[in-house]
Amino acid sequence: MNIPTSKPEGDLYPKLRLLVLFRILFASILLGSTVILQLSEDAALSSKPLLILYGLIAGILILSLVYAVMLPRIRRVTLFAFVQIAVDTIVVTLIVFATGGYLSFFSFLYLVVIIYSSVLLNRRGSMVMAVVCGLQYSMMIGLEHYGILIPLGLEGHPLPLEYEWSRILYKVMFTVLACFAVAFLSGFLAEQTRRTRGELKDMEDHVKRVEKLASMGEMAAGLAHEIKNPLASLAGSIQILKEELSYSPENHKLMQIVLRETDRLNSLVSDFLLFAKPPQGNLEKVKLDRALEETLELFEKGSAYADRISIKRQLLPDIWVEMDPVHLRQVLWNLLLNASEAIEGRGTIIVTMSSHRARKVSIAVADTGVGIPEACLKNIYDPFFTTKTRGTGLGLSIVHRIIESYASRMDVESEPGIGTTFRFRLNRVYPKGA
Repeated sequence: MNIPTSKPEGDLYPKLRLLVLFRILFASILLGSTVILQLSEDAALSSKPLLILYGLIAGILILSLVYAVMLPRIRRVTLFAFVQIAVDTIVVTLIVFATGGYLSFFSFLYLVVIIYSSVLLNRRGSMVMAVVCGLQYSMMIGLEHYGILIPLGLEGHPLPLEYEWSRILYKVMFTVLACFAVAFLSGFLAEQTRRTRGELKDMEDHVKRVEKLASMGEMAAGLAHEIKNPLASLAGSIQILKEELSYSPENHKLMQIVLRETDRLNSLVSDFLLFAKPPQGNLEKVKLDRALEETLELFEKGSAYADRISIKRQLLPDIWVEMDPVHLRQVLWNLLLNASEAIEGRGTIIVTMSSHRARKVSIAVADTGVGIPEACLKNIYDPFFTTKTRGTGLGLSIVHRIIESYASRMDVESEPGIGTTFRFRLNRVYPKGA
């Protein structure tokens, strides 16, 4: 049987520690209740129901100690959690049996187990536990009804076999349905909580990244302007010297090097200035599939990638956005360039459009490249951060800043050895007559 999982294994450690503490607390409360019951009823310690209860309490405490010792050494934490919860269902069945079976009021503990199973596992996991609890309870009550099992503590009370079958069936069905209802609702709420927590974490990372890039951009804009002026003066001076000095192969070579490196620095500073303060775009209503297709056709004609990379399209017709076409081409071109450089040998790039209800359209660029290591994902939008042997590391930074200027954000999903997907959303508009 496949164990249903929903979260990274490491996230379960603190929850399992809390579960161990919860078991100890429950065993302590059960111990106190049993002692009070014994004193109030003046029951002998040697009575079988009390011995069974004390044995169960001791078993819960011993299990909790064993779990606490094993937890730091366990690798497959999800499986360990599943085993613990399955054992808990058996303990609950024994408690119900020891406290009267059909007449026991401890059957609500099944619901408690299902609730925390939905927190530790996912909705499927809680439904599996609901099935396990329902089967155990049904089998126990059925065996009681046919007199095969005689629950403890029923002296002086009618046995289940003396009740009408319809009454027993009603209680069993009510308990089983309650297990499934709680499993469904608690699983749904747990999934929603996990999803919301993930979205909040993504938003928090996004805000931190924006604040970081904004502060870097303000500082960089002034610095870039200060660098561009001396570079222009330097290039102009070298050009004058080149024309006025007598020709010498050695001097000519040195001046060419100076001019080439000056142009490279000027290009780098221009890119950095574009990252620091993207120019205001000229907003136009753009038919998105047509604009994407034009850029894709142009990219396919590049000799560097034409023979080894195939581009697939999944475009939607008649979707319009309001954006500077130059910005749209620049964003798509940079993403295509990154995707092609990530592919070693032959591979595929897939460009996808998808429409959303809230007047949004999503554009995704996926590749079958080497992927991005998880440790690098949080830094890929930082200027000058790159894992390539060539390039300045400004391409994604510029793309990110452009997308930010349209009140959107860039999301990335990557798995090393499988590929990477970059995705961003734009607001849809509707031209006159549409």
